[in-house]
Amino acid sequence: MSFRRIRILILLGILAGALGFTWLEQWMVRGWGTALAVDLVPINGDGSAAAAATIAALDAADFDDINAFLERETARYGVRVAPAMHLEVLPEAKARPPAPPQNGNVLETVWWSLKLRGWVYRQSGQWLPQLGRVKLFVLYHAPQDGVALAHSLGLQKGLIGVVHAYADPRQQGQNNLVIAHELLHTLGATDKYGAGGFPVYPDGVADPSLPADAPQREAEIMAGRYVNAAGKLTMPASLELCVIGPKTAHEINLDAAFARRYGAGG
Repeated sequence: MSFRRIRILILLGILAGALGFTWLEQWMVRGWGTALAVDLVPINGDGSAAAAATIAALDAADFDDINAFLERETARYGVRVAPAMHLEVLPEAKARPPAPPQNGNVLETVWWSLKLRGWVYRQSGQWLPQLGRVKLFVLYHAPQDGVALAHSLGLQKGLIGVVHAYADPRQQGQNNLVIAHELLHTLGATDKYGAGGFPVYPDGVADPSLPADAPQREAEIMAGRYVNAAGKLTMPASLELCVIGPKTAHEINLDAAFARRYGAGG
């Protein structure tokens, strides 16, 4: 057998292993039989004293409303796991993840995704990655008037989230909303908003039984915003005003988990 064929076989073996690893991780986290294992790693995103103070004061209890949201919403689809999430706050990371490309080029995006996964592996400090653990890297920034945070993201491959959050305790509710949004991305959920950030009807609204132009009082979590009675696009103050819609539930396997547990016939 030629060296070229051996090299191709080795590459195919690596690819098959990576695909199998990804499938196994998704099977583990999307089964909804046990609590999601989530590692949250804080990062000082701007080098500010406010971010440093926020990180120093962090506690796993600061994220309890994410678990409460997941328990409430998964129960609506017949899946009852308590707790729904076990979150551990790990020590602060000093390095920052590689920034995503700005132009959206497919090859650059793929290359960046691979770099991010390599960066996450190096941050773990372990020879073998821990299967089935969602890794959320939360970069805290001191609030600045008129300055928006960078876009947060969640990757299904690798179970990785990179979240930009405000170093302000008054923003904890909305920070957790963004964290929950990216967490669900790692489980396969897609965005439900379109141009200008407006929710896409019907999948991006909390109550699709209402007409498309009717105001809403809650937000579908993967839309992240709703249009209120004044016609204004609004971000909820907390996860108490968010729901998981039917399409998102399907994407994160809640309907399949329910069918496996109770039978397709109900």
